[in-house]
Amino acid sequence: MTRWKELPAGLDDAERQLVAQLRRLKDRAGLSLAALAAKTSYSSSSWERYLNGKKPVPRGAAEELAEVCGAPAERLLVLHEVAETARAQRPARAAEDDPAPRRTRRSWWTARTVPAVAGAAVLVAFGAGFLVGAARHGDGGRPAGSAQSAALGASAYHSGRSYDCDRVRRANGALTAGYSTSRDVLLDRGSTGWDVVEAQCLLRRHGFSVGRVDGVYGERTGQAARAFQKRHGLVPDGIVGPDTWRELRK
Repeated sequence: MTRWKELPAGLDDAERQLVAQLRRLKDRAGLSLAALAAKTSYSSSSWERYLNGKKPVPRGAAEELAEVCGAPAERLLVLHEVAETARAQRPARAAEDDPAPRRTRRSWWTARTVPAVAGAAVLVAFGAGFLVGAARHGDGGRPAGSAQSAALGASAYHSGRSYDCDRVRRANGALTAGYSTSRDVLLDRGSTGWDVVEAQCLLRRHGFSVGRVDGVYGERTGQAARAFQKRHGLVPDGIVGPDTWRELRK
């Protein structure tokens, strides 16, 4: 397995998640940079820059790597859209980035939360609606919507605070802890907010210890997610996406 260099500290979280997923696919396929260059339209030096966070990953490179590794491209394309949007919202870096193969429409995009951006990315990638929670409060001031609800005026999420999971219940046939209605938001190392609190409570309900329920996706949460995915026959990559949400809410 490749001994990867640490990614640049200034790399956006969205770009970091995309590069991490590309690295996992390459390692699982057992491909060297030279082999990647031989099987794709990108040189080994380009792959070295992309996979070490030195240059933004082109959409085409993400698609080709997924094809070469025999993996579904959908997750990578969602991550790419999120990363591309994050870069577009940092004009100071725009001159350093590679020309993007496609330009996203930004007039209605919001930079308030990564989950909100991911929702817009799904609209672009798949032409389908994305589930966002209604902005409302539950009993005792607990938000009953998704992370987007908190951004739009519901109770604010506070990093470092512990949250209880004593209201996990079944509503409309699905488990909910009352913090988020998400079924699609991608969560990985570094993610924070109500969606993470929801996932932590549901993992705990299914018998997997996440340690402190604080809305921070750390190592304990990642371990619990991987163990949960393995038990349910999912790819144990620790990324909570649509398939993992579906099982968590059963």
